[in-house]
Amino acid sequence: MSDTVAPPATTTVATPATKSPAPSSRRWGRAATFVGGALVLLALPLYVSSFWLQIGLFAMSAAVGAIGLNILLGTAGQLSLGHSFFLAVGAYGYAWFAGDAGRAGTLDLSGLNAPPLVAFVLAVLAAGLAGVLFSPISGRLRGLYLGVATLALVYVGQHVLLNAKSVTGGFNGRRVPAMEVLGFPLADSGAAQLLVMGVPFDRLERLWYFGLIIVAIAWFLAHNLLRGRSGRALGALRDSEIAASVMGVPVARYRAAAFTVSSMYAGAAGALLGLTYERIVPDSFGIMVSVNFLAMIVIGGLGSVGGAIVGAVFVSSLPHVIGHYATHLPLVVPAGSIEQGILPVEASNYLYGAAILIVMIFAPGGLAAIPRAISARRRRRRSRGGPTSS
Repeated sequence: MSDTVAPPATTTVATPATKSPAPSSRRWGRAATFVGGALVLLALPLYVSSFWLQIGLFAMSAAVGAIGLNILLGTAGQLSLGHSFFLAVGAYGYAWFAGDAGRAGTLDLSGLNAPPLVAFVLAVLAAGLAGVLFSPISGRLRGLYLGVATLALVYVGQHVLLNAKSVTGGFNGRRVPAMEVLGFPLADSGAAQLLVMGVPFDRLERLWYFGLIIVAIAWFLAHNLLRGRSGRALGALRDSEIAASVMGVPVARYRAAAFTVSSMYAGAAGALLGLTYERIVPDSFGIMVSVNFLAMIVIGGLGSVGGAIVGAVFVSSLPHVIGHYATHLPLVVPAGSIEQGILPVEASNYLYGAAILIVMIFAPGGLAAIPRAISARRRRRRSRGGPTSS
């Protein structure tokens, strides 16, 4: 017999695949980004002017209201055009709860003279109560029908604001009492000026940190709500009411609950907005305010808490920024100018429309979905470098 030598076996050499970052490293990255952003926000009053602080406070108020509307529309799938009504309830509710009874011009104003922080909480509860009173309707209507029904709230609210003069001050509005937290006034310090690192901390600087706390609470509550059982039930309600009811979700109750929660968020936003304005008038709570809130959550991303905040910052800040730099922008003229051109409000409306079209075409998930899309694309590229044989 002759010995046969078997050919050498072919060995497979695996090339190491490119691994995606570990979950722990991603968590650390997110935590570092969060801490860095928080430190920047805390330090801003030391470096920016009152103009930018006021814009930031407007953005904070809009962010709180947008989070509430996103819970209702983006998560529960319920359309509302009456968000400005609940903002008005929060703003005027705070002014009435914290205000003094007395005479202002030719009007006799009423007020409870409650502690400002208590008045803020009561204003949020009053907006929630208004949502509860509307719940028999919001629990049974959906889609466009609910949108039309909530639109009626805006017109009813305008009538009440103009005619309940002892509470609202009528057409001329009402002054909003300054906030006070545990005896510390969030108002202009006057003679006893508070200095922090050589920077005077007056009303806007003090109110800035109060606004940050309100936004943080709003984000925390919404984040936990959407990640819990209630959030999953609302998502099921949005996707298919029939399927949700088969799974045991009480559809009418969850509709009403989403509307009530959204109303309370709007009440907090309205109270914070009133504190920023210092004086509120009925014209500040018209139908265009509700439309702007819809633009915020569409641009930012439906169903995303972070997207609602980003969209609110964009939509609420843009008119003020354009107005501030109107003399340096082409075709734009300052408000009240006799020159021919585009007013800042008109320019911002055009940009809103363009932003909505761009988002709907190229990023249907809103601005919040862009980082996720980039991360998914990177993961797909990494997955292509799999093991090869030679």
